[in-house]
Amino acid sequence: MPNVMIRQKQDGNLLFYIAKKDQENVVSTVEIDTQEQWGGEVELTDGSRYYIDPMSPPPVFPITLRFKRAE
Repeated sequence: MPNVMIRQKQDGNLLFYIAKKDQENVVSTVEIDTQEQWGGEVELTDGSRYYIDPMSPPPVFPITLRFKRAE
């Protein structure tokens, strides 16, 4: 379960950064992205998928969270 830093870019997209792998990608989809909840399966532009339990209320970015690799 890697620690992931997520921040919002100026264009509004979320940037997903894993420091140990020096991997940085833009988030293409988030399973749950409402004003009440955020999380579930997150897909990156390179096709990688990660999972985090949905959070309520949604986090304020930038934030560091622990994600699981989705299968």
